[in-house]
Amino acid sequence: MYLPGVGPKKAEILKKELRIASFEDLLYHFPYKYVDRSRFYSIREINGEMPYIQVRGKITSLKLVGQGRGQRMVATFSDGTGTMELVWFKGIKYFKEQLKPNQTYILFGKPTIFNRTISVVHPELEKEQPGKIPIFQGLQPFYPTTEKMKSSYLNSRAIFKLIQNLFQNYQSSIPETLPASLIDKMKLMKLNDALRYIHLPPDAQTLQKASFRLKFEELFYIQLNILRLRNQRTFSTKGHVFKKVGTIFNHFYEHNLPFELTNAQKRVIKEMRKDMGSGRQMNRLLQGDVGSGKTLVALMVMLIAIDNNYQTCLMAPTEILATQHFETIRQFLKGMDVSIELLTGSTRQSDRKRIHAALLDGSLNILIGTHALIEDTVQFKNLGLVVIDEQHRFGVAQRAKLWKKNSTPPHILVMTATPIPRTLAMTIYGDLDVSVIDELPPGRKPVHTTHVYHNKRLEVNKFIQKQLNAGRQVYIVYPLIEESENLDFKNLTDGFRYIREVFPNQKVTMLHGKMKPAEKDAAMQEFASGKSKILVATTVIEVGVNVPNATVMVIESAERFGLSQLHQLRGRVGRGADQSYCILMTDYKLAKETKKRMEIMTQTNNGFEIAEADMKLRGPGDLEGTQQSGLPFDLKISNLAKDAHILQLARNAAMDILKEDPLLQKPENDILNRQLKKLAQQKINWAMIS
Repeated sequence: MYLPGVGPKKAEILKKELRIASFEDLLYHFPYKYVDRSRFYSIREINGEMPYIQVRGKITSLKLVGQGRGQRMVATFSDGTGTMELVWFKGIKYFKEQLKPNQTYILFGKPTIFNRTISVVHPELEKEQPGKIPIFQGLQPFYPTTEKMKSSYLNSRAIFKLIQNLFQNYQSSIPETLPASLIDKMKLMKLNDALRYIHLPPDAQTLQKASFRLKFEELFYIQLNILRLRNQRTFSTKGHVFKKVGTIFNHFYEHNLPFELTNAQKRVIKEMRKDMGSGRQMNRLLQGDVGSGKTLVALMVMLIAIDNNYQTCLMAPTEILATQHFETIRQFLKGMDVSIELLTGSTRQSDRKRIHAALLDGSLNILIGTHALIEDTVQFKNLGLVVIDEQHRFGVAQRAKLWKKNSTPPHILVMTATPIPRTLAMTIYGDLDVSVIDELPPGRKPVHTTHVYHNKRLEVNKFIQKQLNAGRQVYIVYPLIEESENLDFKNLTDGFRYIREVFPNQKVTMLHGKMKPAEKDAAMQEFASGKSKILVATTVIEVGVNVPNATVMVIESAERFGLSQLHQLRGRVGRGADQSYCILMTDYKLAKETKKRMEIMTQTNNGFEIAEADMKLRGPGDLEGTQQSGLPFDLKISNLAKDAHILQLARNAAMDILKEDPLLQKPENDILNRQLKKLAQQKINWAMIS
């Protein structure tokens, strides 16, 4: 608040709107783009396609147009090669007093062409004075602001002036935050210079060096934190030792295994067996595309736990998914002496008591459920392994509760069918060992995906009829339940009526998120049992519904869905031996990015390729699988989609340091510990649990 140009009122707004409360916060409020101000244009060169222009000229006339609230001020601006209009809708009184005809100004703004006249609305104007250097030379930074800030005269230009004032008033050097050895090794710019040049770049090359230094540091400390915590856990956290693969596992393998395991499944089971026999706690992420057989792998690892006299549980994010796992695993274990129960929010009180008692006396081997597993009343006799499905849907504190159900923490296996780009996996799951199932079970055919416009609806209906005649079932997914006032998309209820009219001889069922759990289950059961042939639904069916006889997935208004969501929906078909199809229906007018999404979907079935493409298109915090909770840290300058190579360099540098000093106990690493402590105060300790 004592910085020239701030004061108590603006200080309060900066704190409230952008969490800027100190000089350091202001220095770390980075520009989101730069515009080259080294070039001056003449008015005759300007067209409406240019993003920004800079012109030197004079105001030749100034007048008020209109009355009352619609009043605006219009000026004619000339540079000798032509004229243009400048328009102000706000601050008219101020500009009327400040602007002087025949004074030379440097004008900067976004040009538009209206009635063959070039005009700039609310331009930036700076008086040109002999001997005075213009405020912007070379690259002009643009800063994130909010509407509330703009109404208090804290726009991007004002933020820049505050930062300029800060550098003029704060003459001492900013303390270094990285060891000198790392700065030399990576040839990094000093922090003091990097912070100055990120805001006041003399040229593009210097800006690039400043940007690299700040991005590297940000990603380096995230990786160092994750990897150091993993080391701490490895050195300090003992795990249950599963010494044997016994009779239960072997009986299952010989008599109950539904199909030959893929090499990928065998590989990941081996990796987990090694972890669980090491005496250290297993913390492993199992990634596998939709339908790759993760549940079977999880069950086989659970059987190893049971062979070693431990209990095990599987936690899923929704009741539908928990029930699905329960039914699937019960089917797998048919005829075996393994006890399994389901615990969800709708489990009856009498059943709960029975389950609680069986958990405590050790007679219950496998418990499957939702958040209900975390309740304090759920106590195990000897919990040895926890499997968490689609774990990004659970909060950090929720997962930690499961971790603490034993004095010796159980082994943790985290499963996800949301393929995660490598850069995101290194940051969100960087403290976990990763296993990937990258093969589909034998007999599975890739889903054939096509993109069609709404005008081909009759052809699509004919194709659906052909599949129904062959005894198959069909999903039709809509993005909305009720007609939105301002979006012209076909909604679910209209679609349901239409489908019933087009296919009058077929049983059609509707499923959406606003239905009660019992209604949802009944609708799903009707489709799964084959009584209903067409399921008209919203994205409720995205996760965990398994109907091998369903071979067609029609996604209406596919332009409304993200890539990962489209891929998850497509994964509902292709679960049997028959050829399956996914039809993406869209409007004819599509944005360039949307067309790209449709192309990617028709070109590949590989979830990891799709996730990488999705991150490039949408950014990491918006991905399916992370957007529920956002990223578990704030990235101020780096971007996981664009800075993968910097992330890899940062991770390698962190690994090299920890190889020499696993717990950062050497004196030369004091600077790293200080920085990690400081960062820990700003963030939750999210990496301590899987």
